[in-house]
Amino acid sequence: MMNLANLPERTIERLSEYRRTLLNCLAKGKTHIYSHELAGLHNITAVQVRRDLMLIGYSSMKKKGYDAQELIKVIGEILDHEIGLNVAVIGMGNLGRAITAYFNGKRPKLNIVAAFDVDPNKVDRVISGVNCYHMKELEKVVERNDISIAIISSPPETASQVAEQLVAVGIKGILNFTTIPLVVPDTVYLEEYDMITSMEKVAYFVKQAYAR
Repeated sequence: MMNLANLPERTIERLSEYRRTLLNCLAKGKTHIYSHELAGLHNITAVQVRRDLMLIGYSSMKKKGYDAQELIKVIGEILDHEIGLNVAVIGMGNLGRAITAYFNGKRPKLNIVAAFDVDPNKVDRVISGVNCYHMKELEKVVERNDISIAIISSPPETASQVAEQLVAVGIKGILNFTTIPLVVPDTVYLEEYDMITSMEKVAYFVKQAYAR
């Protein structure tokens, strides 16, 4: 088994995807699933599924397939923090509100507990179920709520400054939804998601399909 602290990023992503699929299976009354079934639902090979699970020390597929509940538990032990982690959303425009409303309640070990903005029409209000604070209160609120992860959904032109503020107050992980690439210290994990690039990637492959 690989050192769990050094799992490949793509394996971590797939484990999260597997868990979501397994939860859906349980919700539909399906308690066991074969590796080839799980693979088919994710457009990968059964070999890849088995390889990912072997990396985390799990290989107990029975005649009926993997026990969905058991596998969910094992994946949770890998992905989740023991007592959970608190998250803040920076920028409560349309995207920030949508992210907060969608994500809250999806994972018990990850909780969006605060939002931040500079718009006086948003500050000191409850938006999408969380309290929205002014950015000048960032350090105080982060410390009080033990927040370690931040999602940046602010206007692109403010993203770099926001990232600097987040690093300064001790944030350990940042998910950047803006179109501006960020630079952070090695001690901070950065994940960047650019919807425009993703859409252009889709458009490129659609264009190739039309050309055939």
